[in-house]
Amino acid sequence: MRAGLLQLSVGDRPADNVGPVREAVRAAVTGGAGFVLTPECTNCISADRKHQQQVLGLEDEDPVLAMLRDEAARARIWLLAGSVIVKTGDDSDPRFANRSVLIGPDGSVTARYDKIHLFDVQVSETETYRESNGIRPGDRAVTAQTDFATLGLSVCYDIRFPHLYRALAKAGAQVLTVPAAFSPVTGEAHWETLLRARAIETGCYVLAPAQTGEHPQTTGRKRATYGHALAVAPWGEVLADAGTAPGVIFADLDMAEVEKARARVPSLTHDRPYAAPETPA
Repeated sequence: MRAGLLQLSVGDRPADNVGPVREAVRAAVTGGAGFVLTPECTNCISADRKHQQQVLGLEDEDPVLAMLRDEAARARIWLLAGSVIVKTGDDSDPRFANRSVLIGPDGSVTARYDKIHLFDVQVSETETYRESNGIRPGDRAVTAQTDFATLGLSVCYDIRFPHLYRALAKAGAQVLTVPAAFSPVTGEAHWETLLRARAIETGCYVLAPAQTGEHPQTTGRKRATYGHALAVAPWGEVLADAGTAPGVIFADLDMAEVEKARARVPSLTHDRPYAAPETPA
């Protein structure tokens, strides 16, 4: 299976993102991809919560997701909407979901994953993120079956929590998806290292489509992302790196390579029980 990983620079209005995202999907299909992956926040990047409330809707109201479902059905491909920011309709918690959506070749939604780990960090004196102010965390890890592999779904900041990926691999995942909108500061320091580590630890392919560059904003503070969409093999080799320009990268997936890596270092079968460390007095 050939995977096509999109690298995008979307803005803060979903309707304006439909056309550019569609063009990128079609470029991936033209390049032979039967599995296309888009980055985190494919429908909208914005730090303005009031603006988000105005332009975002429920999952079945989102124009970008509707277009992606149409494109999957038109090209008869598997398509991962890396994430879309959507309302949940839950009056008890009005925050959005940061939701990864797997779409089958008939255009139907086959799996959903709501991002569990939220990016609440102060990267520097001038760069602070509080994702949990606007996003409610998910509480369920998700694997999904396709006709070419079992996928383990995740989103961006999840990459720093290796126990999630070990659980996904032990549940049968052969390909880990990590759509992202990574900070330039943390991306430069940690992005490739984290992705390669998760591949090596699990013997999985790791596919990480990404947002990149300065994002068009009609309101609120400016937002920039790191880019470098990456495909990593089960043994840890980087198969493709998108650099910093929008576009598409490709990786050919062979599940025999998953089995080969796991046979060489079968660490997924070597877990041992142990007592938790005591808290120092």
